[in-house]
Amino acid sequence: MALQFTYSNQDFVTDLRRPSGSGSGMASPPTTFDKTVKDGWTDRMHRGLLRYHLGDLQTRILPGRNGYVAQLNIQRGIERRKPQEILSIQQQFNAKQFNFNKINPEEIIFEMIKHTGGGSAVRGNEPLPRLSRMILLVNVSPLEFGHCLFVPDPSRCFPQVLTQFSIQVGIESVLLSSDPGFRMGFNSLGAFASVNHLHLHGYYLDHELKIESMPVKPLVPEKGFYRIMGFPAGFLFYTESEGLEEVSRAVCRVTDFLVDGNTAHNLFLTRGCPPSDCIQNEKEHNSRKGVRIAVWPRVSCFGAKEESAFNVALCELAGHLPFKNKQDYDHITEKDVMDIIQRYLLPDEEFLRLEQQLTTHLMDS
Repeated sequence: MALQFTYSNQDFVTDLRRPSGSGSGMASPPTTFDKTVKDGWTDRMHRGLLRYHLGDLQTRILPGRNGYVAQLNIQRGIERRKPQEILSIQQQFNAKQFNFNKINPEEIIFEMIKHTGGGSAVRGNEPLPRLSRMILLVNVSPLEFGHCLFVPDPSRCFPQVLTQFSIQVGIESVLLSSDPGFRMGFNSLGAFASVNHLHLHGYYLDHELKIESMPVKPLVPEKGFYRIMGFPAGFLFYTESEGLEEVSRAVCRVTDFLVDGNTAHNLFLTRGCPPSDCIQNEKEHNSRKGVRIAVWPRVSCFGAKEESAFNVALCELAGHLPFKNKQDYDHITEKDVMDIIQRYLLPDEEFLRLEQQLTTHLMDS
């Protein structure tokens, strides 16, 4: 029986600020969520359940305006499970392949259960017992401290396609943390997802990323929908604790549209400042009251040769670069990074056409 972690909207941290300086720091004491995740993850590492012992990773900030956070993580490149063969973004779940029903049960840290104001228990945003459970388990090939997987009811065998429930619990998990460095993300099939069983990633990165404060252009602001003005080209949603259900619904409408159009995509969820089309003053810039959800439509990769330096997935698009070898880590430049990432982005014309389609799609919903 997995440990149960219960929470409600009252547990959300709504007044978070990023301390000045490049490090993430702790703006306020760790929450019960943070302590439970970190203690559970550390326990599994010390018990040898991970494929390697993750110490302090060698880290450097690449010179340049994008502030890329480069980290050397050779063992992840060597030890991680071989990705499954993916042939389609809409590929069906295959019980014969590896999935999260086949893990060691000791890898499970807890099951998330949400309590509503009426006193009834819910898992996610619907009453028990109808809705999926959300299970949090340790990632045995971690890319950073606390790297866990959030898996909605593994027994229901959902393929790697986002649902509103998984998006909403992802946003809620970021709001449950008092650490501005807690991030979550998702890789679709064809976007370097390695397992076709619905899951999101969560981990701690003690460095500020540009995506937290990057200027945006409003597209459908009443639905929290914007276009990222910097590199790499993508879309951005923003929500604070109020309104997160509506934004979760809007994000899901976008990802459903991408799946229906066979467009691979990556998501990255992080604390961020309110959306603005210009550089903000220091107070606004350091605000982390809400959650930014970046969505990057991208070129699909099926059976493609992996990059030698790093794969372009959720964290790389957000500016966090786990390197597989020391030579690339030591010598790569910001321009090199941008050239690699650019190969995986949609051509400008295709991106702008998709922007128009998504804007109309959300306005009509």
